[in-house]
Amino acid sequence: MAYQDPQDRSTAGTTPATGWSMDHQWLPFTPNRHFREVPRVFVKADGMHFTTHDGRQVLDGISSLWCVGAGHNRREINEAIKQQLDTLDYATAFNASNDKAFMAADKIAAMAPGDLNKVLFCNSGSEAADTAMKVALAYHRARGQGHRNVFIGRERGYHGVGFGGMSIGGIPANRKVYGTALLPRVDHMRFIHDPLNHAYIHNAEPEWQEDPLLELENRILPLHDPSNVAAIIVEPVAGSAGWYIGPKGYLKRLREICDKHGILLVFDEVITGFGRMGKNFAADYFGVVPDMLNFAKCVTNGVQPLGGVICRDHIYETMVNPDAPNHVADLFHGYTYSGHPVSCAAAVATLQLFEQEKLFDRAGQMGKVLGDAMHSQLKGLPHVMGIRSLGLAAAVELAPAAGAPGKRAYDAFLDCFTHGVLVRSAGDNLVFAPPYIVTESQIDQMVSTLAAAIKRLA
Repeated sequence: MAYQDPQDRSTAGTTPATGWSMDHQWLPFTPNRHFREVPRVFVKADGMHFTTHDGRQVLDGISSLWCVGAGHNRREINEAIKQQLDTLDYATAFNASNDKAFMAADKIAAMAPGDLNKVLFCNSGSEAADTAMKVALAYHRARGQGHRNVFIGRERGYHGVGFGGMSIGGIPANRKVYGTALLPRVDHMRFIHDPLNHAYIHNAEPEWQEDPLLELENRILPLHDPSNVAAIIVEPVAGSAGWYIGPKGYLKRLREICDKHGILLVFDEVITGFGRMGKNFAADYFGVVPDMLNFAKCVTNGVQPLGGVICRDHIYETMVNPDAPNHVADLFHGYTYSGHPVSCAAAVATLQLFEQEKLFDRAGQMGKVLGDAMHSQLKGLPHVMGIRSLGLAAAVELAPAAGAPGKRAYDAFLDCFTHGVLVRSAGDNLVFAPPYIVTESQIDQMVSTLAAAIKRLA
């Protein structure tokens, strides 16, 4: 059964009560024609809830795209931004910097595992992916191995929408229309999901009988020669594809392979970083230290754009050559808004708030509640073919509709929105990743609303 919009849309495309129209904005990753028929416009947010343009309350079940870990409208973060605007609104990051950028870098480095101590700021996860790739190439060149220019990603991986990130990413819909503009020296490891033996993953890593990294060792690396590979880049958990969890020991084994061949290992923690796994980073949760760690999203609670790459000391020390002339830059890369003072002020306030309220611990506790609710309420419902939960995120996978992949999940997303819950559709998956302040009753509301939608649409 297809989704039926219960509201009168005779005035779709305009909102006379507020005096603004939808005639000019082109929304990303959105079927824009249908959006105009069924608009979903937020005008206010507080705590766990949005208010829509037509006055309805919607529970934020996805941290508004994995970003709002501390919940909406946090006074401490808002005040830090206001104060920074009144003090230093902007400053260049080239041959100068600002105090808040240093303070944010100090906090981030202190939270990162191992010797991940050097923070290179950018503005988003997409920029972080391209930044990490450029750092990898420059690092190998600086140590006399400039021939290392092959990158390896993973099928269904997501690393943003820059041409570098799309190239190492493995989501077909994000790649198919860009053709030869994608980078040529890129390969992809097999995906990390086994739907036959591990369709249902309940708050624990699955234990596979086979080694999914054998193909990397026996085919991909010999094909390119390991000495030509610059970096392997992966999400510790495949977030954008639909919260897919790799087998137990996967990342440790990947670390060993990279060490064996002198290949840099990069974790894209734009989604998993800053508390989603109940730890500072997924690197902490899985006990593996990468050479670079990409971050964005929750670092500012989503209120200001900020991303970055945390590098291990050996990368920085190799790049910052003490014998180089004083006037020559170490890395010819950066952005106008790298280390923006307002964004960094938001980051400092956000990270302080996370620590003061022990929100990462809370995320770990509420993750178990979310996983239990997903498995108990959704397993066995029509079209459900898998459920995966780990950390404070969980996904249910639906069997695709004949000839219309993704439609069942999209219709369920619309139905949930109509009934006051924001869930994310990703292909045929429906994903919850709520703010860390979520309560047990709100989790029950989220999951029961989704269960009702799946039943209605069966």
